[in-house]
Amino acid sequence: MGPLGYPEMVVIFLIILLLFGAKKLPQLARGLGKSMGEFKKAKEEFEHEITRGEDEVTTSSSKPKESTARSEESES
Repeated sequence: MGPLGYPEMVVIFLIILLLFGAKKLPQLARGLGKSMGEFKKAKEEFEHEITRGEDEVTTSSSKPKESTARSEESES
């Protein structure tokens, strides 16, 4: 099943228009736009947290290697 074409989108729009009416359509579009914006913001925050967590894991896993290298040098 491929992407929606122009005729399919027109049919969907007409069905929505019939179901909700012309007066409610702008309110629905506004609500949908706000929802999409919040979803995008939450997705970006989640990706940022994942990236930050990966950086912390990478940083913390490299620190013990440095400390073991230093302890080996002091033993010599």
